[in-house]
Parts: sequence; C-alpha cells; structure tokens
Amino acid sequence: MYSLKVRCLAETFGTFWLVLGGCGSAVLAGFEIGYAGVALAFGLTVLTMAYAIGHISGCHLNPAVTIGLSVGKRFPRKEVIPYIIAQVIGGIIAAAILYFIASGKAGFSLFDGFAANGVAEHSPGKYSFAAGFVCEIIMTFAFLMIIMGSTHDKALAGFAPIAIGFGLTLIHLISIPVTNTSVNPARATSQAIFVQGWALEQLWIFWIAPMIGAVLAGTIFPLLCKNK
Repeated sequence: MYSLKVRCLAETFGTFWLVLGGCGSAVLAGFEIGYAGVALAFGLTVLTMAYAIGHISGCHLNPAVTIGLSVGKRFPRKEVIPYIIAQVIGGIIAAAILYFIASGKAGFSLFDGFAANGVAEHSPGKYSFAAGFVCEIIMTFAFLMIIMGSTHDKALAGFAPIAIGFGLTLIHLISIPVTNTSVNPARATSQAIFVQGWALEQLWIFWIAPMIGAVLAGTIFPLLCKNK
C-alpha cells in the first residue's frame, strides 16, 4: 500500500482534474455543449482518474465518497480528514486556474455563476431549497451505491471506473437543472470561494446533503450484501 502522503497527493491531483474538467467545461464551453456535455465531462473526469490513480488512493475525489466508504467499513476512519483536506485543496487549485483562464476572456463575470451550486433563485431551473436539498441527498446516495456495488469483491473486475463514470454522468443529467449538481462538497467549495456572497451562504447545503446521502448508502449497502 502507498503511504498516506502519496495517497493524499493522488487525491489532490484527482480532485483537481475533476473540478478543472467538470466545472471547466461548464464555465468555458457550457453554452456550446449544454447540460449533456457538462454531465459527460464530469463523468469522464472520474472515469479517467479511476484508471489513473485508483490503484494509488482509491480515487475518492469527494469528501462524501470518503465518508460513505468509511461508514461502510471500506476505508479507515483515521484517514478520512487527511483525504478530505487533500480533496478540498485540489478543488481550490483547479478553481483558481479556471478563474485565471476564464477571466482572460472579455466580458467574463463571476455574476454568471462560475459553475457554483445553488438552490432557489440560484438554482439553474429555479428549484426550491427543499427540492435541491433532497435531490443532493438522493443523488449522492445513488452515487455511493454505484461505487460500493461496482467495487465489491464479487463485482466484475475492471469495470468499476466505467460504471462510476457513467453513473456520475447520469446523476448530472438529472440534477444540473436543480442544483447545478454538487454531490461533492470539495467541488462545491472550490467554486463558492471565488463566487462568494450567495454561493458561500448556501455552501452548507452542499456539505450536509451529500454527507447524509453518503452515510445512508454506507449504512444500507453492507446490509444488502449480508449472507442470507
């Protein structure tokens, strides 16, 4: 097994790629590729990183994934905080680079959202707080169920990255109109830090709701795998 330091560095790089690829597609090419293109971009970031660093760190790239796997006894609790810190740092670095690139275009403004997550008046489809909160719980729950199922020792070997990548794509296709899709507190934090204002005020939603979904999945999935 790789040292915790090496694994955290892998998580930093992986989360950097997720935010740069996913949020970058929304900020730099969102108009041209639409929701479907952005959804696919997020899925591809996870798929590519799963093959690149999965063997090093497990390719969590997401505090909710780390928490869910810990609850499901797939990841040691003592390493949860270092992983989360590494993920948030990776996301912020990516957001900083994305801001530098995006601001090089005339007319760029953070008021356009910078791919930040939001509900109510800041939801892409103007969905309510309750709708956004529940959506984030359910989507994160589904994501963790896909992850835990596809990486189970009885699952088909080698196909987990494909299932997880396409699973995240589907989640984005469903929920971009509702919250701009977080299911990942590190991704939400990275953009909110630059947008500030309303994005920081609503950031707690995109920590609490995904964590609830992750804990539910981490609790329920092991029960499904118990021998009869």
